Amino acid sequence: MIRLENISRTFFVGGRPVHALRKVSFSIAEGEYVTIMGASGSGKSTLLNILGCLDRPNAGRYFLDGREVGGMKDEELAAVRGHKIGFVFQAFHLVPRLTALENVELPMVFAGAERGARRRAAQKALETVGLADRAEHRPNQLSGGERQRVAIARSIVMKPAILLADEPTGNLDSRTGLEVIALLEKLNTSGMTLVIVTHDPKLGSRAPHLIRLSDGRVIEDVFPKGAVTAKRSINRAGERADENVAD
Repeated sequence: MIRLENISRTFFVGGRPVHALRKVSFSIAEGEYVTIMGASGSGKSTLLNILGCLDRPNAGRYFLDGREVGGMKDEELAAVRGHKIGFVFQAFHLVPRLTALENVELPMVFAGAERGARRRAAQKALETVGLADRAEHRPNQLSGGERQRVAIARSIVMKPAILLADEPTGNLDSRTGLEVIALLEKLNTSGMTLVIVTHDPKLGSRAPHLIRLSDGRVIEDVFPKGAVTAKRSINRAGERADENVAD
């Protein structure tokens, strides 16, 4: 589903180059559960923005369902973001004056969906995250965990194939964070490809596929749960150091 080949992204700050990503390469299969880990400044969020078609690399190629994203026009990228990819953020990004139901409806409003259809889809999404009884509450009437659940409902209302989550438990206490992660994992078991960016080693260790970044490079791309698949260790130069098959 996702394949990156030597992706690089450089920003210029005060006239000086900042190399956020350096020749990043990896693949994610349809339906996988992947965590991308790394310290602050390792390039995680930049990578997630590229995966979500919110940013373009300076070099390298990104293939989504076999099609190179770099060849897509802006309107095609907008369609991919609107229909194929769902986003969950640390800060929730809910509209304060709207109810939970209205917040969940927003992607369908932008897509031009008919009012009745989007209302039914939003209600179903809230049911999926266990908040059907909070549909008419505004964000300031919800707990942090409930707000994140509303944000997740909004991210899945268009039935995307891929869900990208950037530090989804960063603003939550540990118990609530585990509940949110369990919800995301349940969505993955239903067939949705799940990619979570985190700096939390406990969260990172839960996924069957772990990609670790440092200074903009992939230094580890492993399947720690022991799946029958290739296990790759990559040195800091970005070269494959060894390859074996885990049982």
